[in-house]
Amino acid sequence: MILEKAGIPAIPVVTDAFESTTREMAGLWGVPEFCFVMMPHPLASLTPEMVEGRAEVLVGEVLRLLQNGQPG
Repeated sequence: MILEKAGIPAIPVVTDAFESTTREMAGLWGVPEFCFVMMPHPLASLTPEMVEGRAEVLVGEVLRLLQNGQPG
């Protein structure tokens, strides 16, 4: 959200364990409709190959959201 407010397009990727926290923070920053992409938790215990696999699944959604832009 800080990057977006600075004019830098950004799509956060968060694990599903932090969905409610992410939505709450977006509301506190005044953009409750802020878009982000979720992936399954946990992340820290994954191998680099597993992280790469998850990224490959998410990249299309991230690109779509970047092209559409964040809500005003």
